[in-house]
Amino acid sequence: MDLDRMLTMCRRDQWKLTDLDWSKPPRELSREDEEAIVQYFVDMAQIELLAGELFKEQKRRAKDPRLKEIFATFVADEARHSAVATRLAAHYDVHKYRAYAPSRSLARFFPHFVRAVTYLSDEIANAYITGGELVLDVALLRSINDFVDDEMSEAAMELINRDESRHIAVDYHMVEYYASEAYTRELEGRAPRPLGERVVAAWTFASVLWYAAPFFREVFFEPMNRVDPTGKRIKEAMKRMQLLGAKPGVSERPFSRFMAAVRDAHNSPLGRTFVGALLARVAGVPPELLRNLYTDDEWSRASRMSFDELAADALAAKAV
Repeated sequence: MDLDRMLTMCRRDQWKLTDLDWSKPPRELSREDEEAIVQYFVDMAQIELLAGELFKEQKRRAKDPRLKEIFATFVADEARHSAVATRLAAHYDVHKYRAYAPSRSLARFFPHFVRAVTYLSDEIANAYITGGELVLDVALLRSINDFVDDEMSEAAMELINRDESRHIAVDYHMVEYYASEAYTRELEGRAPRPLGERVVAAWTFASVLWYAAPFFREVFFEPMNRVDPTGKRIKEAMKRMQLLGAKPGVSERPFSRFMAAVRDAHNSPLGRTFVGALLARVAGVPPELLRNLYTDDEWSRASRMSFDELAADALAAKAV
């Protein structure tokens, strides 16, 4: 990736809430649809803040000054996206049927995740942000936009998706770095973490895994069942995450090995029969998304592609 070019794009493509025409009236919605849409945007406002916390941590850890500034623009992007989602929730809350608050599972997950970002390894932090951005950009936002189906949502999502495309491109760049020999050498040169810190890190990670499953189910997967009942888009997003494991170096990282082992166990008849529910709980995804979602040809093709090409391929999935 050309970091100078990416930084130029990040600076150039900033925008403000006032760039959107908020006077456009929402289309008429049933009570059920209005309540669902407002809740989706209320939750989206919090999800964007979660992403912002990870980008803050990535900015702190980055050594290249260009990456630091890129991540700083991403933090600003996510704050803006959260503000837009809050405004969209108010925009579609026409009839004030009820009071809205972030989903309970999201409220529970948020503090554990925010605390965890400083303890998670580089690889795990980047895996969460990459997976989250793929699901958000390739599947959830586009499906919600199609479900809302009016000009206001379309205009807002066009600008948000432009930002998210930059985020995904950099996410893949960071996956490449964490899979590299240079990063392996960097890890080998680091002093071991104190035992107490490692214990806290393990407990924090366990807490994230425990609270992640209900959060993902309530905030990502259940809405997707409503706005994309075919499941095509969420499978496309998850497939892109799985295909990263085809790249040398990625599959050798501890978290990648862990998640691959969970998926392999679930894909075996014995594992699925006896511990399938537990494996899905650990992974935080529905059982159908633990299946291998790619073909042998797609896996082979991904192994030969550069990370930039894989990122472009993931972004192309937004057109599916």
